[in-house]
Amino acid sequence: MRISLAILLPALMLFGGCGRDDPESSSAAPATTQSAAEATGGTAMPTPEEARAIAKDAYIWGFPIVENYKTLYQQALDEGGSNFHAPLNRIGNLASVATPKDAAIITPNSDTPYSFLWMDLRPEPLVLSIPEMGTDRYFSVQLIDLYTFNFAYINAAVTHGKAGTYLIAGPDWTGDTPKGVDKVFRSQTPIAYGLFRTQLFSPGDLDNVKRLQAQYKVQPLSAFSGVPAPASPPALNLPPYDGEKANGVGFFNYLAALLPYAPMTGDETSLRDRLARIGVVPGKPFDEAALSPAMRKALTDGIADANKELENFTATQINTDKVSSADLFGTREHLKGNAIYRFAGAKLGIYGNSASEADYQSYFVDAKGQPLDGSIHDYVLRFPKDGLPPTNGFWSITMYDGKSKLLVDNALDRYLINSPMLEGLRRDADGGITIHLQHAPPGKDKESNWLPAPSGPFYVVLRNYSPKAEVIDRTWKRPALEVVR
Repeated sequence: MRISLAILLPALMLFGGCGRDDPESSSAAPATTQSAAEATGGTAMPTPEEARAIAKDAYIWGFPIVENYKTLYQQALDEGGSNFHAPLNRIGNLASVATPKDAAIITPNSDTPYSFLWMDLRPEPLVLSIPEMGTDRYFSVQLIDLYTFNFAYINAAVTHGKAGTYLIAGPDWTGDTPKGVDKVFRSQTPIAYGLFRTQLFSPGDLDNVKRLQAQYKVQPLSAFSGVPAPASPPALNLPPYDGEKANGVGFFNYLAALLPYAPMTGDETSLRDRLARIGVVPGKPFDEAALSPAMRKALTDGIADANKELENFTATQINTDKVSSADLFGTREHLKGNAIYRFAGAKLGIYGNSASEADYQSYFVDAKGQPLDGSIHDYVLRFPKDGLPPTNGFWSITMYDGKSKLLVDNALDRYLINSPMLEGLRRDADGGITIHLQHAPPGKDKESNWLPAPSGPFYVVLRNYSPKAEVIDRTWKRPALEVVR
């Protein structure tokens, strides 16, 4: 718990070898209980059963925040890391599409080269400048707060293909729209993410994408307005990200460190009070080393319970198409406090788009409900002649390794099949298209339609950017993934 070891040692005796169940310790109980209350902000220490339940809820609610920080740390804070792109408040461009070597974001999109902007909005707002994009090329700037809510978009619907200037403000800014700014977008959290997507039509189009990326600009409001800059805020007080720690009890250390940058809303009061009972207090050290065996087990079991709930949710809701990406990603108002939706979104593919921007339909099982595995079966996805995904932009089908949740390395360097590739795909006799999803090559006559799978578990995501209404309302039905061997 992020409190001093000196306080915790007597307090955690409640869960140690001479705790409440030891008759010889009864005379010391009042003093120990007082220390426990002090350690948790005046509330009584929870029982192991209570701690387990709190840990489960904390992990479901807080995982998206910590997973978000993982990307923040790797892309903007860890300057020596392989996934570093640019420091805070500067744009980093990746003039290529994702490959299996890109591990910072799980279930990455490989259709659109990315640009990245991690924003520290504490001192003042930032001003983004977008070049003229035209009407044929898809692009978007997805604005995401620390909770992982998509609080706004800068896209063709906002710019109409023309150049524009936009201000991104944190929760404490109270100014008016400055002269020369087309629109103001407000983040509930002082730390926010701008994730740029610029469509690549073909490998030969890469220089055009680079040219557009170079024209994305960001500057502080003071520089834009020609006035003195405000005083710099204190440096972010955040520990280096360590995946092993973050996936265990150390998760609560990261959550406590991040909470000061996640302003609380009224409906979170009860949850935050419960977090304090297990020592997760905004900005205060969570000392994992001081946990008793019983408390450590309770917290670890709570995390396992959360992951089990996600497993059940995936099997009963996502795999059965009862819940789609349209439900998992969006504004705070759209999610309506549904923590399991945010949890599933962050676990299965963080930074998914809101429904109005893009639709995601995942394949985790075949037509008979069995998990996909390239070491056991070959699969096909058949689209009838007039049954391709309806879109105002473009669609893609991307293959992911079921274990790493990353793109699949293969001899063709082919990680997806998308609508810009239609002219090169082989048509069926009836004019439809059959995509072959398997580990071994399907033969030269089918290679154009081959999406290589790993020799093991995998999943597939069908993305549709600027989808038509029949995709969003599900009147268009995607085909099932069928076993052929």
